[in-house]
Amino acid sequence: MSEPKPPTPTPGDTYKGWLFKWTNYIKGYQRRWFVLSNGLLSYYRTQAEMGHTCRGTINLATANIAVEDSCNFVISNGGAQTYHLKASSEVERQRWITALELAKAKAVRMQAESDDSGDDCPAVPPASGQGGGCRNSEIQSTLRTLNSKVEDLSTCNDLIVKHGSALQRSLSELEAIRVGGEMGEKIRQVTERATLFRITSNAMINACRDFLSLAQNHSKRWQKALQTERDQRIRLEETLEQLAKQHNHLERAFRGATVLPPSLSNLTLGTKGGVSGKGDASDEDDDNEFFDAMEDPAEFITVPADPKYHRRSGSNVSGFSSETGMDDQSFDELSLASNPESPQPLELEPVRQRRTRIPDKPNYYLNLWSIMKNCIGKELSKIPMPVNFNEPLSMLQRLSEDLEYYELLDKAAKCQNSLEQMCYVAAFTVSSYSTTVHRTGKPFNPLLGETFELDRLRECGYRSLCEQVSHHPPAAAHHAMSEKGWTLRQEIALASKFRGKYLSIMPLGSIQCIFDKSNNHYSWKKVTTTVHNIIVGKLWIDQSGEIDVVNHKTGDRCHLKFAPYSYFSRDVPRKVTGVVTDKDGKAHYVLSGTWDEKMEFSKIMQSSKGENGTEGKQRTVYQTLKPKEIWRKNPLPEGAENMYFFSSLALTLNEHEEGVAPTDSRRRPDQRLMEEGRWDEANAEKQRLEEKQRIARREREREAVKAASSPEEADAQETGTEASEVSETDTEDSSPHTPVACTHPDNYQALWFEKIDDTVSGEALHVYKGGYWEAKEQGSWDMCADIF
Repeated sequence: MSEPKPPTPTPGDTYKGWLFKWTNYIKGYQRRWFVLSNGLLSYYRTQAEMGHTCRGTINLATANIAVEDSCNFVISNGGAQTYHLKASSEVERQRWITALELAKAKAVRMQAESDDSGDDCPAVPPASGQGGGCRNSEIQSTLRTLNSKVEDLSTCNDLIVKHGSALQRSLSELEAIRVGGEMGEKIRQVTERATLFRITSNAMINACRDFLSLAQNHSKRWQKALQTERDQRIRLEETLEQLAKQHNHLERAFRGATVLPPSLSNLTLGTKGGVSGKGDASDEDDDNEFFDAMEDPAEFITVPADPKYHRRSGSNVSGFSSETGMDDQSFDELSLASNPESPQPLELEPVRQRRTRIPDKPNYYLNLWSIMKNCIGKELSKIPMPVNFNEPLSMLQRLSEDLEYYELLDKAAKCQNSLEQMCYVAAFTVSSYSTTVHRTGKPFNPLLGETFELDRLRECGYRSLCEQVSHHPPAAAHHAMSEKGWTLRQEIALASKFRGKYLSIMPLGSIQCIFDKSNNHYSWKKVTTTVHNIIVGKLWIDQSGEIDVVNHKTGDRCHLKFAPYSYFSRDVPRKVTGVVTDKDGKAHYVLSGTWDEKMEFSKIMQSSKGENGTEGKQRTVYQTLKPKEIWRKNPLPEGAENMYFFSSLALTLNEHEEGVAPTDSRRRPDQRLMEEGRWDEANAEKQRLEEKQRIARREREREAVKAASSPEEADAQETGTEASEVSETDTEDSSPHTPVACTHPDNYQALWFEKIDDTVSGEALHVYKGGYWEAKEQGSWDMCADIF
C-alpha cells in the first residue's frame, strides 16, 4: 500500500511513494517505489529493496521536470537518464511535482553554495585548531545577524503592546465624550477599526511570542549541531588527506613493480579516467530497452609503464628516439621539436565576420499518419518526404564539416615521424563524427551537378570543393587543399537498411589524405551510422564499426574500433580505441577516448601477452606512458538546441556569399526557405526541383539513345523511354538500393571532377581536375547547368 503523503511537502523532507515508470514497449508502465531525498530521486522495485538494491538514481540539480498530461510527467538530465513517470491521480502527480521542484531548487542552491564556498577563503589553509576557517566566520556572522534581528523583533513586540494599549485607552476616553449625533457616529467607526487593529496585533504578538520562544529554546541545540557538523567535516578532510597519501604511495609502489599482478588483467582501456556519467547505471536489466549490440571483449589492456622509462632519455628498449622518455612534454612539442625545418605558424586574420546565429527552428507539427496514408500503394522511392525531416544543410555541406578540426592535419603535416603523423590522422578521422551526436535531422540530398565551395584560404589556410557526381546511386566527390601541405579527397555514396526500430546508414567509398612534404598517402573508410527510435521515441544516433587507417607509403596502420552502445556494457558510451602499428605489426601508440568528446594517445614502452579473456582470447598488455590529449571537441554555440545543434562552422556554411557558382548549395531555394522558417514554401519548392531533375535526366537518356543507335532504333527506343517514364524512380529521396525501372544509359559527366583508377589505393574514384577556382576568379560560370 502507498504510504500517506503530506499535501505540501517541504524541501527538507524525504518524500516516498509508488509511481508507475515506463520500462519498454513490451511491459509498458511498471509500479516502482520512489524515494526523494537530499536532491536525489531513487527508485526500487519494492520497499524491501531500499536496504540493498537501488535500481536507478537521478540528480535533480541538473534535471528537467516536464508535465505531459494530467497524470504523466518526465524527469531528464540531458539525455543520459530519462524517467517517464505516471501517478495514480492528478492530485498525486501535483504532490510529486511540488516535492520535486522544491527539492530541485534546494539542490541547485546547495550546489551553487558548494561551488562558491572557496571564493572568500584565504589562500593559506587554517590551522587544525581553527577548524571551520572562513566558513566558520561566515556562520558566526550569520548567527550574530539573526540574534540582532530577534532582539529587534522583541523590541517591536513590546512597542506594539504598549502603543496598542494606549490607543485603546484614548478611544475609550473619546467615546465617553458626547458632543453630537454625527460626532458619535464617527467615534464608533474609529472604535471599530481600532478593535480590528487590536485583534490583528494580538495575533501577530502571539506569533512573535511563539517564534521567540522557539528560537530561544532551539538556538543552543542548533549551535551544538552546527559545531558537530563542522567537527565531522574536519575529520573527513583529514581522512581524505590520509587516503590520498596512501593512494599515492600505492601507485608509486605499483609502478615500481617488475611483475604485473594477475588481478590487473581485468583492467580495460580507458578506465584510468574513471567511470563516465553518460550512461544510466541502473541494473534493472529486464525493465529497459536494449539493442543487438553487445559489449565485445577488449583486445588489449593498458597499464602504466615502469618508471624507468620516464627517467631514461636514451632508452633503446622500444627502438624509439630519445624524445619518447620525455613524458612531461606535450605531443605537439615532441612532433614539432623533431622537425627543425618547420616554418613558424602564420598569423591568419579573418577577412570577414561570419555569422553566429540562424533563425530558430520552428515548432511545426508533423502528422506522420497523413504522410503514410498518402503512400499506400506507392513505391518507396516515389514518396515525397517533407522538409520536416531535414536540416537546412545539404549532404555536400555535411561532408565539408569534416574539416572542422583541420588543425589536426596542419599539425600532422609538420611531423617528421610517420607514426606520430598517423596519430594525428587517426584523431582527425574520429573528430569528423563529433558533430553528429545531436544532429538527428536529415541533410538535403544534393541535386545532380550541385556543388559547394568552402573557401577559408585566408582565414584558415585551406579551401574545399564538393560536387554531386552521380544520382543513381547518389555519390558526392570532395576535394580539399591546404597551404600547410596536405590534400584531402573523398568520394562517398550512402547505402541504408531499415531494421524496424532503427536505420543503418553505411557510407561507401574511401577517404584519402596526402601530405606534400613526406608523400605519405593515407586512406580509410567511414563507419556505420545508426539512427535509433525511428518509429516511436526520441531519436538518437550511434556510430559503430572498425576503421583501418593505412599509410600506403610506409605500411603503418591504425586500427580504430568504435564500440556500439549496449545497455549491458559498463564501459564509457561512444568509446573509441585504437593501436598504431608499423609495417611489421609492432605497436607504438595506443589511442583512446570517445567520438563525441575527446581523444588521447599513450606511448607504448613495452608489450606482453596477458591472461586469456572471454572466449579464450589472449589479450595483449601494453605498458604506456602518461596519456596526452590530442583532440577535444569544441563547445556548441549558445542556443544550439534551437538551431538544429549546429556547430560554429555549420552555422556559417549556408551563409550568403558573393561569387560562388550558380550550382552552389547556398543558392538552393528550398533549403534557403527552410532555414528562414518558411517550411510550407520549402516543401513546394522541393517538389518543383525534384520534378525538374527528372525531366533533365529523361532528356539525357534520350540523347544517349540517339547517339548510340541508328535513327530507326532510336525512334523505337525513344518511344520505349517515354512509355517507361510512368515508372521513373529518379526522385531526390530514393533509396540507393531501389531498382530503376528505366534501364537506358545516362551520359552525365561531372563538371569539376573526373573518374580515375587510383594506383596507390587500387580504387576507382572521382578526383578534382581543376578549373573551378580559376572560373571563380574570372566570374565565368557559363559551363554550369541550370539546376535551381
